Amino acid sequence: MKSFHALPLLPLVFLPLAARAQAPISLDEFMNAAEIRDARIAPDGSAAVVATGAPDWQHNRFREDLWLWSKASGKLISLTHSGHDSSPLWSPDGRYIAFLSDRPVAAAEEDNAGKDDEPSRVWILPLNGGEAFPLYTDKLDAHALAWSADGTSLLFSSTEPLSKNQEEANKSEWKDVIRWREQERGDLLLSISVDAARRHSQATPEAHAKDDAPADKPALPADAVTIGHSSLEIDEIAPSPKGDVIAVESGPISHREENPADYEIYMVPAHGGDLRQLTHNQGLEGHLQWNHAGNKLYFTVRAGGGSMEGAYQDVQGRIYSIDPASTKITRQGTDFQGSWDDFTLTAKDEVLATGLTGMDQKIYRIDGDKFTLLASQPGNDAHLEAARNSSAVLYTHSAINDPTQVFVASQPSALNDAKAVTEFNPVFKQRAQASWKPYRWKSPDGTSVEGVLIYPPGKTDAKHLPMLTLIHGGPEDADGDRFGADWYDWATLAAANGWLVFRPNYRGSTGYGDAFMLAIQPHLVSAPGQDILSGVDALVKDGIADPDHLTIGGYSYGGYMTNWLITQTTRFKAAVTGAGAVEHAANWGNDDLTYDDAWYLSGAPWEKPELYQSEAALFQMNKVTTPTHIVGGNADIRVSYFEQVVLERALERLNVPHTLLVFPGEGHPLDRNPWHGYIKVRDELKWLKKYGE
Repeated sequence: MKSFHALPLLPLVFLPLAARAQAPISLDEFMNAAEIRDARIAPDGSAAVVATGAPDWQHNRFREDLWLWSKASGKLISLTHSGHDSSPLWSPDGRYIAFLSDRPVAAAEEDNAGKDDEPSRVWILPLNGGEAFPLYTDKLDAHALAWSADGTSLLFSSTEPLSKNQEEANKSEWKDVIRWREQERGDLLLSISVDAARRHSQATPEAHAKDDAPADKPALPADAVTIGHSSLEIDEIAPSPKGDVIAVESGPISHREENPADYEIYMVPAHGGDLRQLTHNQGLEGHLQWNHAGNKLYFTVRAGGGSMEGAYQDVQGRIYSIDPASTKITRQGTDFQGSWDDFTLTAKDEVLATGLTGMDQKIYRIDGDKFTLLASQPGNDAHLEAARNSSAVLYTHSAINDPTQVFVASQPSALNDAKAVTEFNPVFKQRAQASWKPYRWKSPDGTSVEGVLIYPPGKTDAKHLPMLTLIHGGPEDADGDRFGADWYDWATLAAANGWLVFRPNYRGSTGYGDAFMLAIQPHLVSAPGQDILSGVDALVKDGIADPDHLTIGGYSYGGYMTNWLITQTTRFKAAVTGAGAVEHAANWGNDDLTYDDAWYLSGAPWEKPELYQSEAALFQMNKVTTPTHIVGGNADIRVSYFEQVVLERALERLNVPHTLLVFPGEGHPLDRNPWHGYIKVRDELKWLKKYGE
């Protein structure tokens, strides 16, 4: 393999390629893929802004860029160049784009750009010419942002700052001691006018110095107006179109998802006042959107995000609306048996939504309980947004062999005729394509289960293939006809390296009905484990998989399952596991989703000790013979890195071949340094080759 350092250090691969069109994708090419993280359509539908993330190998980070497509030119151009820009939002009149960035606001900050101590500020880019300017220069980290209804101001939330005297007193008394929970402070909802921000950004340094707050007052931007205060973090802001009230969604200050009650919808007068709580439930609301009359607020509860109806349970994604005056909540599209994901309101207040069933996530129109399919092309639709003042609709589409692209349709009825307005990652189209098909089997109790088989290029329907069972995380997720190319979703790269990849949608997966999703509880790993092993058995019986060359792997919940399954069978010749627990009691205490763990196992550790033990791999490790490769980030608060240490120690004690890679500073997603994901996948492929072939 050629040196990876020789790759062009570009955010996107637009390079002309030699005529080796049927060569398999290489590791270097695969891991250099760009990801579409957000896409927004202009109010009049004439343009779109696209946010991407891509590896910056030279600086050991991911760069974030904004791109602009216009209908007039039909072209996509680079909009920002700092590599630190995300979360774009169009102003209501389409004249500006606001975004978040940790780019420096002064020369003194240049060396700190992208580092942990640099705040993510709100920036404003005029589209009629001129450079982007910050909404404020103070060191405030913006948690959420939104345009005011009239477009003259930007709203944002940030942790309530301390005064200079308070900071000095805290430092004197506590030094570097962390006061767990006690030191947490809530958020302020602030507003700054665009004109004031522009004037402030053009002022001299001497004028800025005059804005310093008194030592006994919290330091806020000079032009900021405080709208409200929350004892929790404000994670979403949604001003009413009428401009009279603002809806916000709360979340935990610590970012540890310990209590569903931390996630609720509140309302505050636009001129300022106390926040009024609208919802009281066990669901994690989000994606707030008003209808155009401003008398109904729509929102989602994502798959695995709890329930609005009664006690907490992990069901499929749902869409609701609430009448702020009466607080009456109405569920939308109840006849749909799959999982609702994203949604948008058209200029005519039609509800369009993406819904997952089986292998495909498509776009539907929702009318009360009913739904109508609008986009019939196979694959995965996401990032759905309708233009505010026109009939245009934006969405992304991908398939296993088709990289994700942004599409713009002239109206909802024209979704099937829409054309892509982006062309990211063309190298995947110029390499040998893996073929795939659904695979269905029966679990031992008669439950029907489905998964995806991805064949190596040129091996469609071949027999006795070496097979990698690659298990998705969640478990509230599902593998299907969608593109993936990163450290987590590397199935097509494994196929390019000669593996038949089996991706089972075991019980607990979304897209197959609430009953199928709920069937994982309380047997967190043993029930889905039977689904997966019976699928492997069926593939061997059908002559598709070679029983002498079976391997297994997964990350997060896929790591849980991998750890469990190597205690249940010796058939796997190699395993690659990441960020998966081997026991549930300590992980209940370390996992930021403690309520979720307790729901899966039907109680806290002291309430169901027998389940916490019987469903844990640790207490059956003496059965393991499979050589196992382990990875984890040492800053993971979803699945503690020490779960990986416990697994490594057990395998060391049992003399089972193993290795452990620790990624410094990484949390649950490996999103800080692209080299970590690159090394992860590189060494997992090496491990599978060494022990599995």
